[in-house]
Amino acid sequence: MTEFPDYLSVDYTDSEDEDPEDYPNIEDKLQKALDVVETGLREYENPAVMWTGGKDSTLTLYFVKEVVEQYDDIEMPPAVFIDHFQHFDELIEFAERWADRWDIDLKYARNDDVGDYVDANGLTPGDDIPVDELSEHNQHHIRNILEYEEDTFPFLLDTYVGNHLLKTVALNDTLESEGIDGIISGIRWDEQDARADETFFSPRHDPDIYPPHDRIQPILQFKEADVWQAFWYFVVPETVEGYPDDGYVPQSFDDLPNDLAHEDIPVSPKYFAGFRSLGSEISTDKSAEEPAWLQDMENTTERAGRAQDKEDLMGRLRDLGYM
Repeated sequence: MTEFPDYLSVDYTDSEDEDPEDYPNIEDKLQKALDVVETGLREYENPAVMWTGGKDSTLTLYFVKEVVEQYDDIEMPPAVFIDHFQHFDELIEFAERWADRWDIDLKYARNDDVGDYVDANGLTPGDDIPVDELSEHNQHHIRNILEYEEDTFPFLLDTYVGNHLLKTVALNDTLESEGIDGIISGIRWDEQDARADETFFSPRHDPDIYPPHDRIQPILQFKEADVWQAFWYFVVPETVEGYPDDGYVPQSFDDLPNDLAHEDIPVSPKYFAGFRSLGSEISTDKSAEEPAWLQDMENTTERAGRAQDKEDLMGRLRDLGYM
């Protein structure tokens, strides 16, 4: 068999120097997303979808479903959900409910070494974890890759060590164990400065940092408002029986048409409750009282409700394999 990535024929420069304005209407953005997904599903031998249960990754999963349903010779890839042990309960329930309804093979990526220590010692977020109590694998990442020198680190997702162990190591270990060569990710150019230069096909080939693979990123060209436009006028009408065919934008938490309930809609209730970004339960707050799509997206920051320690380190974390 030809070694990865020699069997690929993808353009790693596609979308260099572009931004959302190069895709002036929602139809342009939708078509590009579908084209990127189709290429990814055809080119990679063992692709998977990164799914967090959030709006961006659920939109990405919808595009994957659309392509699979359109072509008989393309199979549905599994979805990888990183369980960092600090999720909102509603997010886990949401992901499992829609994985079942959409017939998705849902695989959990977990750093079980950290999770087992937390469970065995009854830790709660913020408690310290001794470095020397963890496996050689995790100690290698802490000492040699992160160059962290303290004896302990806090069990918190939105910190340098916590984020790397609970998300990046968990993901990379799953990529390796499952032999995944292309991970389809729902990141966007406008979301963070650290993501502004990404391309639709982004190589991650350094074996000293992560299992060699590519990131397939079909919704780079969407702004936050575009994501919600896609949900209320395309995703929800096309996937929810009884939703108005021409779309409908809910105006409050309980404003759903035709006696539909939150469980019927592939949008997390946290967004209805005012959250614009879903991180960990203890470090993410709602941005306002109205639903996310009704908030001032032009003059406020999407991730303002997230802990800033991790946000300020995003560039370094992405160099190590963070999404």
